[in-house]
Amino acid sequence: MSSTVSNSNSSNHPAESLSAPFGATDVERLVRPQMVELFDSNEKLVLAGGQELGPIRVSYETYGELSPTRDNVMFICHALTGDAHAAGRYDINDRKPGWWDEFIGPGRGIDTDRYFVICANVLGGCQGTTGPSSINPETNEPYGLDFPFITVEDIVRVHRRLIDYLGISKLACVIGGSLGGMQVLEWMAQDPENIDNAIILASAPRLSAQGIAFNAVGRRAIYADPAFQNGEYYQLEELTDGGPRGNPKIWNKPGTGPRFGLALARMIAHITYLSESSIEKKFGRRLQDSDQFAFDLLRETEFQIESYLHYQGKRFVERFDANSYLYLTKAMDYFDLAARHGNLGAALGKTTARILVASYTTDWLFPTSQSRELVSALISQGRHATFCELESPFGHDAFLIEIAQLTELVRAFLQSS
Repeated sequence: MSSTVSNSNSSNHPAESLSAPFGATDVERLVRPQMVELFDSNEKLVLAGGQELGPIRVSYETYGELSPTRDNVMFICHALTGDAHAAGRYDINDRKPGWWDEFIGPGRGIDTDRYFVICANVLGGCQGTTGPSSINPETNEPYGLDFPFITVEDIVRVHRRLIDYLGISKLACVIGGSLGGMQVLEWMAQDPENIDNAIILASAPRLSAQGIAFNAVGRRAIYADPAFQNGEYYQLEELTDGGPRGNPKIWNKPGTGPRFGLALARMIAHITYLSESSIEKKFGRRLQDSDQFAFDLLRETEFQIESYLHYQGKRFVERFDANSYLYLTKAMDYFDLAARHGNLGAALGKTTARILVASYTTDWLFPTSQSRELVSALISQGRHATFCELESPFGHDAFLIEIAQLTELVRAFLQSS
């Protein structure tokens, strides 16, 4: 395997050069993105669909200090629209920290006084890891829809190669929610003997027909946007400063491409992340800017819930690539651990990990019934499985919102290991 990495010194084990305290104050929580290139032209990744891909750039971040025996590594698998920036800030003046910042740090749910934490952007993403917006080395143009079909299996294989590159042979814990939880399950199936603990949050071994349906409508919204142009909407530009996330040649500028279709896809998906009770409590039928109906069909944000969804769509377009959305939602649709292995017992029966599965009472995208099915399969194989259904009004997004109760659960589980 040939690999190159930026922003780190030479070391037999690159993870050692990234090891550093991760504190509680903003100044102590400044981080920097890392880049590594894996799967060179001599050893490309053979994807589940049969195509080959390489080289593959992977963007990742680390938090905390690596133990001398390198046995305290926790890997975070992010959800569909997440990225490697799970905690901290790049600059003290950044408006927002990483997406799980309240959960990662000294004494927090993911305790950086105990664990060396890694989070990497997924294959097919748009935040530094190779995806549809990356340059195809064979054409010197963005891949677009020429990017090969990817699966959750492929995503995990890339992250496992990253761990190998960093000189880590065993993981103390793998944790993830939603699509991230699917990755955790796939990781246990691929590498059953080298994970001590696995935590699956608001996820399942397969997406329901209803979930597939919502993904299909979201993709259709992107396809129907005239600016989609069969996926060839990128604007090439040479970036002297290295570009976002270190990409030197290309970036999909905010507001370009199928922005209306992508915003609509996000609005549709965001509805599935909420619950009826949370929408009613936060918005109800309240109007946005008036106490009377406008009687105007062209007014798009008359109700507060309409304004909220439009805001979510607008913000999403500023940071995410439409083609990545197509590829990653399809990877979720295809994921079916039981079907690929014959049954869940065969898929996960060899894992030696202690497993925590958590669901949420108002999550109708990944309902508790699917978590119970998973836990039953694990127990039938004699695996060490713990299950908890958490009360929450926030629906599927609860694992990103209700950090206090998640911290209590995860801390207790990990302290008993």
